[in-house]
Amino acid sequence: MEDSNKKFAKIIDDLSQKELYELLKIYAKNWLAHDGCWFLSVEEKFGMEEAINIDRESWRKFTVIEAKRIKEFLGLPDNSGIVGLSGALRFRLYSTINKDRIEILDKNCMIYYVETCRVQEARRRKGLPDFPCKKVGNIEYRFFAKTIDGRIETECISCPPEITDINNYCIWKFTIKE
Repeated sequence: MEDSNKKFAKIIDDLSQKELYELLKIYAKNWLAHDGCWFLSVEEKFGMEEAINIDRESWRKFTVIEAKRIKEFLGLPDNSGIVGLSGALRFRLYSTINKDRIEILDKNCMIYYVETCRVQEARRRKGLPDFPCKKVGNIEYRFFAKTIDGRIETECISCPPEITDINNYCIWKFTIKE
């Protein structure tokens, strides 16, 4: 019993690197669960379309905050380009709970693949259709990328409800036009 009491008496500063990483994943899952609970509550009260509209506005604000904090943490300069964006994407909360892949085509273009998505996988387990997240994703990824580098344009290649690649949950293209 004394060993378990020691575990409960720990504070974050006492955690090992492995424990901190596990805690990070718990925090990311909790954040995503809260986002889902919030969305479902709005959907129940106002319907799917209005919930998506409100969610878009929430993401418009949150994604900029997230990108600014990551940009500062990584010490990215303004206009850090595709390389800066690829690095920043790897530090989003999603990065610990969804599997993704980045393909840098050249210094001005990259493709971002979301290979696993906890939101869509949970819906599928429950027998629900995919969440039509393209409207929200367009805001989320566009504003994230623009915060990292104002020159970056964002294009959706595949995302529910318009899936063009069944091997990925969504695909986004980021380009700097010269």
